[in-house]
Amino acid sequence: MVDFIDRGMSVATQPTLCMHCQDPVAPCAQVCPVMAILITPDGVVQQAEPSRCIGCRNCVYACPFGVPKFDIEARLMKKCNLCYDRTSQGLQPWCAQACPTQAIWYGDYEEFVNQREGRAVDVTVFGAQSVRTKNYHVVPDDEPRLDVTLLLLEAENQVAATSAAGEEAWVL
Repeated sequence: MVDFIDRGMSVATQPTLCMHCQDPVAPCAQVCPVMAILITPDGVVQQAEPSRCIGCRNCVYACPFGVPKFDIEARLMKKCNLCYDRTSQGLQPWCAQACPTQAIWYGDYEEFVNQREGRAVDVTVFGAQSVRTKNYHVVPDDEPRLDVTLLLLEAENQVAATSAAGEEAWVL
Protein backbone atom coordinates (compact mmCIF):
# COMPACT_ATOMS: atom_id res chain seq x y z
CA MET A 1 0.00 0.00 0.00
CA VAL A 2 1.13 3.53 -0.68
CA ASP A 3 0.09 6.42 1.53
CA PHE A 4 0.04 10.03 0.40
CA ILE A 5 1.89 12.17 2.91
CA ASP A 6 -0.27 15.24 2.29
CA ARG A 7 -2.50 14.50 -0.65
CA GLY A 8 -3.83 18.03 -0.97
CA MET A 9 -0.42 19.67 -0.96
CA SER A 10 2.03 17.17 -2.40
CA VAL A 11 2.44 14.15 -4.63
CA ALA A 12 4.89 12.66 -2.11
CA THR A 13 4.06 9.12 -1.09
CA GLN A 14 5.43 6.51 1.26
CA PRO A 15 4.99 2.76 1.29
CA THR A 16 3.12 1.39 4.29
CA LEU A 17 4.28 -2.15 4.83
CA CYS A 18 2.44 -4.52 7.10
CA MET A 19 4.81 -5.78 9.77
CA HIS A 20 2.93 -9.10 10.06
CA CYS A 21 2.89 -9.09 13.86
CA GLN A 22 3.84 -12.37 15.51
CA ASP A 23 3.73 -11.53 19.24
CA PRO A 24 1.08 -10.50 19.89
CA VAL A 25 -0.28 -12.28 16.85
CA ALA A 26 -1.82 -9.85 14.35
CA PRO A 27 -3.84 -7.49 16.58
CA CYS A 28 -5.83 -6.49 13.47
CA ALA A 29 -7.00 -10.08 12.98
CA GLN A 30 -7.69 -10.60 16.68
CA VAL A 31 -10.21 -7.76 16.84
CA CYS A 32 -12.06 -8.66 13.64
CA PRO A 33 -15.54 -9.82 14.74
CA VAL A 34 -16.16 -11.75 11.51
CA MET A 35 -12.68 -13.29 11.08
CA ALA A 36 -12.19 -11.56 7.74
CA ILE A 37 -8.43 -11.22 8.27
CA LEU A 38 -6.69 -14.55 7.96
CA ILE A 39 -3.08 -15.49 8.67
CA THR A 40 -1.27 -17.93 6.41
CA PRO A 41 0.67 -20.85 7.93
CA ASP A 42 3.90 -18.94 7.20
CA GLY A 43 2.71 -15.90 9.19
CA VAL A 44 1.55 -13.52 6.48
CA VAL A 45 -1.42 -11.46 7.67
CA GLN A 46 -3.79 -11.19 4.74
CA GLN A 47 -5.96 -8.27 3.68
CA ALA A 48 -9.56 -8.56 4.84
CA GLU A 49 -11.61 -10.96 2.77
CA PRO A 50 -14.07 -8.67 0.92
CA SER A 51 -16.98 -11.09 1.27
CA ARG A 52 -16.59 -11.13 5.05
CA CYS A 53 -15.42 -7.59 5.99
CA ILE A 54 -18.24 -5.58 7.55
CA GLY A 55 -16.31 -2.31 7.61
CA CYS A 56 -16.24 -1.95 11.40
CA ARG A 57 -12.67 -0.52 11.32
CA ASN A 58 -11.58 -2.37 14.46
CA CYS A 59 -8.47 -3.51 12.61
CA VAL A 60 -7.54 0.08 11.74
CA TYR A 61 -7.55 1.07 15.40
CA ALA A 62 -5.86 -2.12 16.66
CA CYS A 63 -2.77 -2.01 14.44
CA PRO A 64 0.22 -0.54 16.35
CA PHE A 65 1.87 0.47 13.06
CA GLY A 66 -1.14 2.22 11.47
CA VAL A 67 -1.12 -0.06 8.44
CA PRO A 68 -4.75 -0.98 7.66
CA LYS A 69 -6.61 1.74 5.80
CA PHE A 70 -10.34 1.91 5.40
CA ASP A 71 -11.61 2.51 1.88
CA ILE A 72 -14.82 4.45 2.47
CA GLU A 73 -16.23 3.92 -1.03
CA ALA A 74 -15.57 0.18 -1.00
CA ARG A 75 -16.41 -0.09 2.74
CA LEU A 76 -13.45 -2.40 3.06
CA MET A 77 -10.15 -2.56 4.92
CA LYS A 78 -7.10 -2.58 2.71
CA LYS A 79 -3.53 -3.30 3.70
CA CYS A 80 -0.27 -4.81 2.55
CA ASN A 81 -0.40 -8.58 2.39
CA LEU A 82 3.24 -8.89 1.37
CA CYS A 83 2.07 -9.32 -2.25
CA TYR A 84 1.16 -12.85 -1.28
CA ASP A 85 0.27 -13.71 -4.86
CA ARG A 86 3.89 -12.91 -5.81
CA THR A 87 5.83 -14.04 -2.73
CA SER A 88 4.06 -17.41 -2.62
CA GLN A 89 5.57 -17.99 -6.09
CA GLY A 90 9.09 -16.96 -5.08
CA LEU A 91 8.88 -13.39 -6.42
CA GLN A 92 9.61 -10.19 -4.51
CA PRO A 93 6.77 -7.97 -3.28
CA TRP A 94 6.22 -5.02 -5.60
CA CYS A 95 7.51 -2.48 -3.04
CA ALA A 96 10.87 -4.26 -2.77
CA GLN A 97 11.15 -4.71 -6.51
CA ALA A 98 10.31 -1.07 -7.25
CA CYS A 99 12.34 0.56 -4.43
CA PRO A 100 15.06 2.57 -6.27
CA THR A 101 17.43 2.63 -3.28
CA GLN A 102 16.71 -0.92 -2.11
CA ALA A 103 15.81 0.44 1.29
CA ILE A 104 12.93 -2.02 1.18
CA TRP A 105 14.55 -5.41 0.87
CA TYR A 106 12.98 -8.85 0.67
CA GLY A 107 14.69 -12.08 1.68
CA ASP A 108 15.30 -14.18 4.73
CA TYR A 109 17.30 -13.18 7.79
CA GLU A 110 20.38 -15.16 6.80
CA GLU A 111 20.49 -13.49 3.38
CA PHE A 112 20.19 -10.12 5.05
CA VAL A 113 23.10 -10.77 7.40
CA ASN A 114 25.28 -11.89 4.47
CA GLN A 115 24.34 -9.06 2.11
CA ARG A 116 23.48 -5.96 4.10
CA GLU A 117 24.95 -3.73 6.80
CA GLY A 118 23.24 -2.83 10.05
CA ARG A 119 21.40 -4.79 12.64
CA ALA A 120 18.05 -6.32 11.74
CA VAL A 121 15.58 -6.30 14.62
CA ASP A 122 12.08 -7.69 14.76
CA VAL A 123 11.03 -6.08 18.04
CA THR A 124 9.43 -2.64 18.15
CA VAL A 125 8.76 -0.96 21.48
CA PHE A 126 5.80 1.35 22.07
CA GLY A 127 6.20 2.50 25.68
CA ALA A 128 5.58 -0.50 27.92
CA GLN A 129 4.34 -2.66 25.03
CA SER A 130 6.61 -4.44 22.58
CA VAL A 131 5.65 -6.18 19.36
CA ARG A 132 7.66 -8.89 17.60
CA THR A 133 7.09 -8.94 13.86
CA LYS A 134 7.78 -11.10 10.83
CA ASN A 135 9.38 -8.09 9.09
CA TYR A 136 12.53 -6.46 10.35
CA HIS A 137 13.77 -2.90 10.76
CA VAL A 138 17.44 -2.07 10.35
CA VAL A 139 18.92 -0.15 13.27
CA PRO A 140 22.46 0.85 14.27
CA ASP A 141 24.55 -1.98 15.70
CA ASP A 142 24.31 -0.65 19.26
CA GLU A 143 20.47 -0.58 19.26
CA PRO A 144 18.85 -3.80 20.50
CA ARG A 145 15.40 -2.87 19.15
CA LEU A 146 13.40 -0.09 17.56
CA ASP A 147 12.02 2.04 20.40
CA VAL A 148 9.32 4.31 18.99
CA THR A 149 8.81 6.06 22.32
CA LEU A 150 12.47 7.12 22.48
CA LEU A 151 12.37 8.31 18.87
CA LEU A 152 9.32 10.48 19.65
CA LEU A 153 11.02 11.94 22.72
CA GLU A 154 14.14 12.73 20.69
CA ALA A 155 12.03 14.42 18.00
CA GLU A 156 10.16 16.47 20.62
CA ASN A 157 13.44 17.53 22.20
CA GLN A 158 14.81 18.57 18.81
CA VAL A 159 11.69 20.60 18.08
CA ALA A 160 11.86 22.25 21.53
CA ALA A 161 15.54 23.08 21.07
CA THR A 162 14.86 24.52 17.62
CA SER A 163 11.95 26.57 18.92
CA ALA A 164 14.02 27.86 21.85
CA ALA A 165 16.71 28.99 19.41
CA GLY A 166 14.12 31.07 17.53
CA GLU A 167 14.22 28.86 14.45
CA GLU A 168 11.13 27.44 12.80
CA ALA A 169 10.92 23.65 13.17
CA TRP A 170 10.83 21.68 9.93
CA VAL A 171 9.92 18.35 11.54
CA LEU A 172 6.73 17.52 13.36
